[in-house]
Amino acid sequence: MVAMTNRTWHRWQDWTAVVIGVLTALSPIVVATDTAALWTLIVFGVLIAAAGLWSLSAPGSVASEYVHVVLGVLLFVSPWVFAYADLTGAAWTSWVAGVLTVAVGFAAVPAAQADHRSPAGQH
Repeated sequence: MVAMTNRTWHRWQDWTAVVIGVLTALSPIVVATDTAALWTLIVFGVLIAAAGLWSLSAPGSVASEYVHVVLGVLLFVSPWVFAYADLTGAAWTSWVAGVLTVAVGFAAVPAAQADHRSPAGQH
């Protein structure tokens, strides 16, 4: 029988990324948006949540944690890139969610590296 080397679905950082992604995707319900802000928030929210699920299902994947960081940076700069910085709610949602996504991505890197290096059968 093959022993599991990593416990899946256990890191708080990845669960936090999923929650940030879901809330970002749903934020157009409560904040004023234009077409660019609407789709930016939905798409980045779904991508962040999906990356969080990827990290939860494969805890030894260090790359997934760096994907959080990249998505967070892109979400942070999106109000300027897609010209919705004047929409206060949408812009602040992007900035706050972007910073939080970067923070949880970097916070999970050491745990992902440890899971990546752990030998088979060790718990």
